[in-house]
Amino acid sequence: MASLWRLSVLCGAQGGRALFLRIPVVRPAHVSAFLQDQPAPGWCRTQHIHLSPNHYSGSKAASLHWTGERVVSVLLLGLIPAAYLNPGSAMDYSLAAALTLHSHWGLGQVVTDYVRGDGLQRAVKAGVLALSALTFAGLCYFNYHDVGICKAVAMLWKL
Repeated sequence: MASLWRLSVLCGAQGGRALFLRIPVVRPAHVSAFLQDQPAPGWCRTQHIHLSPNHYSGSKAASLHWTGERVVSVLLLGLIPAAYLNPGSAMDYSLAAALTLHSHWGLGQVVTDYVRGDGLQRAVKAGVLALSALTFAGLCYFNYHDVGICKAVAMLWKL
């Protein structure tokens, strides 16, 4: 109750000017008009945010890619100890897929950050894609025809 009283002291009853501020307090009607890309009555200095799908489709894809990278990173945090505790072919193939995807995305970011020029960048990204495909194929071949990733790491630790 005291916090509501303090809030009513700081903000006018009509949502007008704050007690200690010289700028008007933003009312919810202004915020909703701002997000709906409509001018609010009596409000100047508005900027427009476009929320329709055609305006944020590239940003949405980038956000989903970023989320995917985080999911794979967290998955690897749990997958590595699980592979140590429960080695098997399912773990081997899961590690092959997660490690290849994680390294592919990491190398892709290095290429994006440090390779200049559109043509050169496309060529290097194609090389990274080919390298990632060969890495995944090699790990799958190793898992199928040899001891697998988990047992290979265990054998290396025994040395």
